[in-house]
Amino acid sequence: MRDGPLLTAPAVSAYTVPADAPEADGTFAWDTTTLCLVEVTAADATGTGWTYAPAAAVEVVREQLTPVLAGRDALDVPAAHDAMVKAVRNAGRPGLAACAVSAVDIALWDLKARLLGLPLARLLGTARDAVPVYGSGGFTTYHDTHLAAQLNGWVHGQRIPRVKIKVGESWGRAAARDLARVRTARQVIGGQAELYVDANGGYTRKQAVRVGRAFAEYGVGWFEEPVSSDDLTGLALVRDALVCDVTAGEYGYDLPYFARLVRAVDCVQVDATRCGGLTEWLRAAALAQAHGLEVSAHGAPHAHAAAAACVPNLRHVEWFHDHVRIESMFFDGALDPTGGEVRPDGGAGHGLTLRTLDVEEYRVA
Repeated sequence: MRDGPLLTAPAVSAYTVPADAPEADGTFAWDTTTLCLVEVTAADATGTGWTYAPAAAVEVVREQLTPVLAGRDALDVPAAHDAMVKAVRNAGRPGLAACAVSAVDIALWDLKARLLGLPLARLLGTARDAVPVYGSGGFTTYHDTHLAAQLNGWVHGQRIPRVKIKVGESWGRAAARDLARVRTARQVIGGQAELYVDANGGYTRKQAVRVGRAFAEYGVGWFEEPVSSDDLTGLALVRDALVCDVTAGEYGYDLPYFARLVRAVDCVQVDATRCGGLTEWLRAAALAQAHGLEVSAHGAPHAHAAAAACVPNLRHVEWFHDHVRIESMFFDGALDPTGGEVRPDGGAGHGLTLRTLDVEEYRVA
């Protein structure tokens, strides 16, 4: 069998983009977001991948991953993924190293599809033509007018029939305001749209049960990270006590975490920019399906769209405000969520082209 084209050393860069307004969830506040970008080249094609992580992730790519990538067959993505995972063993895979592996893996799949002249979804094999999305934002720093404008834009402007807001403000110390914001959200979106909440681990176990029962009055059907995603016992307790679906998984950095998580949630969230790229995202989706669960892609919608179209147990992709804004700024070929779904079928690879000159002002590494 003929060998495929060989990889050159990855090119890496990092960009920090100011938020369009101060943002916070239940347990963290921020005013910038950093995107770490990887470009891998073989023959006359280049693939692009990224992760949302500190700029130090690019040094992990340079120091830990480049030595096991350069000169490798560009078509053998699983082999490259395995080599990267082994290379970061002593550095510690969960966290920053997993983000670095993820960005490279996404770039490798994009590269392979471009080398073969295929859309990435066609390379992987589709289970659906369109991928459902949900609008995600509703930060705890938003006043009611800002919150209403964002929700109106999604539901009544773009006709996205499902939206999510942040709750758990100040580590659960503002539950009355959480409830008031959920009430406002329901009033804005009307009775037909689905309403989700995300506490980012801000509540204690019993508090999450109490608050979750109050949210039920407003038709909240999705309660994300009511307690810490590391508290699997607590997640299961809350799941069994509430009618709404309890979800978590965005901080899963390897497959063994998801093997534990499936016993504690109603829907498994997986983030390809953290878990090990599309290679591991697809494995986590299969694991969820084996346990009768659906999977939801967390954040970075343009990194997920093609793979999301390829799994039969997909629930939806998160159309997260920060990441949508950045990806629309950084890439030509951004998807249109009007009607509540996207179609990842434009051009070779994931269909995106970096606006190199336009984004240079944000470069930090």
